[in-house]
Amino acid sequence: MGLIGATFSSLTSIIGSGWLFAGFIAASQAGPAAIYGWLIGGLCVVVLALVHAELGGMFPVAGGTARFPHLAFGSVAGISFGFFSWLQAVAVAPIECYAVMEYGQYYWHGIYNPSTSKITGLGFGMTILLMAIFTAINFMAMRLFSKVNTGIMWWKLAVPVLAIIVLFFFFKSKSFQGGGGGFMPFGLRAVFAAIPGAGIVFSYLGFEQADQLAGEIKDPQKNLPRAIIIACLTGTLIYILAQIVFLGATPVSLLTHGFQGIAKTNPVAVYPFAAVAGLAGLGWLAVILHLDAFISPFGTGLIYQTSTSRIGYGLARNRYYPQVFAWTDRNGVPWISLIFAFLFGMIFLLPFPSWQALVGLISSASVLMYAGSPLSLGAFRKALPDWPRPYRMPASLVMGPLAFIAANLIIYWSGMEVVWKLGIVIVLGYALIGISMAFDKERPPLDWKSAQWLPVYLIGMGIITWQGQFAGGAVAPPVNTGHIHLYWDLLVVSGFSLVIYFWAKAAALPRAEIDVLIAKQGAVEEPSGPGLRH
Repeated sequence: MGLIGATFSSLTSIIGSGWLFAGFIAASQAGPAAIYGWLIGGLCVVVLALVHAELGGMFPVAGGTARFPHLAFGSVAGISFGFFSWLQAVAVAPIECYAVMEYGQYYWHGIYNPSTSKITGLGFGMTILLMAIFTAINFMAMRLFSKVNTGIMWWKLAVPVLAIIVLFFFFKSKSFQGGGGGFMPFGLRAVFAAIPGAGIVFSYLGFEQADQLAGEIKDPQKNLPRAIIIACLTGTLIYILAQIVFLGATPVSLLTHGFQGIAKTNPVAVYPFAAVAGLAGLGWLAVILHLDAFISPFGTGLIYQTSTSRIGYGLARNRYYPQVFAWTDRNGVPWISLIFAFLFGMIFLLPFPSWQALVGLISSASVLMYAGSPLSLGAFRKALPDWPRPYRMPASLVMGPLAFIAANLIIYWSGMEVVWKLGIVIVLGYALIGISMAFDKERPPLDWKSAQWLPVYLIGMGIITWQGQFAGGAVAPPVNTGHIHLYWDLLVVSGFSLVIYFWAKAAALPRAEIDVLIAKQGAVEEPSGPGLRH
């Protein structure tokens, strides 16, 4: 892939189902002040994207986000952040399928139930079929796959821009004030909670996809950083403008009790942008948006199925996953890893039967994955000061810790209801990886010394979230204690993040050991598997 293909691999992940749903959900949770959530979330993601741009240019390897911590801190951190990376990626294809089912019930009644906000048995079957299609397309050679993805991306980019331009002509300042609910009906805490809980962070996810496909990008040292930065800035601008026009174009008659008062069976709550277009008399735009509700999530699910297989491949190359995950066909496709991405993706369909039910877990897992990159950046700036950097993030002494703080604040805002579930999944992941490595005679030694900060970090974030202000959903009684008060919690999370950041930087592997790991990662990655080359 060239620069456009690499940019679109990230942008097609950023512009998916999020833009179709998050605008209404954020407004219903935080009122029109949801625009602040998009601004804060966008700022956090841009800082994290700059970190990934530098790392991706330094080490353009497949499954990059799963491998940067491995190079900086060794196997224990590599196992952990690699699994976080795989976990968030494998769950995205199912949630994109949910988006297709929810909008699709407009034409095919019976695949989604608006009253319960869950897909039906028929919708469940259609979701599995759609995921199977994602998997089948991914068996194409990357050159052909890139052409398919680029074609989808042009559509995905054009439709939100068209909707933003057209709906601006129906903007009403009174609607933007939230009707009877006011601009910020639930205070700043609701704005913070909406960033992970309403799908704002989820919508921004995907800028790192170019990192995952780095091994298949032409001139990656130059094209990879550019692709990440262009995609991230474009997606951020589109989402902020989309939220503004949605707030302003929603009919005032629906806002007697604010956005939170719109019934969940109302078309605006089920398929927000298409319904608002229809209420404005723009039937042609509503048709395009309903069609986009299939194409946009389809493109995002497709590219995440791709990246999941590459992350699994990278983890197998590090000898954390079974070596069959590293088998590739003659097109270079890690086919075993791709099939398992499909199988494990279906598991997430069972306990999370709706788009909003799954979005919080994916957001937290994704940000936990992102948190490993600022730590890796700090370690590499210390140990590899002379390493070629096609893109060098400015003011890294400030921006690196700031990126880590931003990631941890998003995890904290997700709330204890999400964090404890994520903790269970992490423990299960450690157990499965441990079993796999126990049967691998060539498994790497466990570098506990360079990852001594990791258990303190994971447990500490859990304790802070438990004692903090955010439950993470409609939980009765709340699972958090609320002992750390609002605004003080920002200082606690920031202070704790700085301690972990500088501790990790001090404990990172020395230059000689990093060089050895880089040499191993730099081995030629040829097609391998039964009957193929190793």
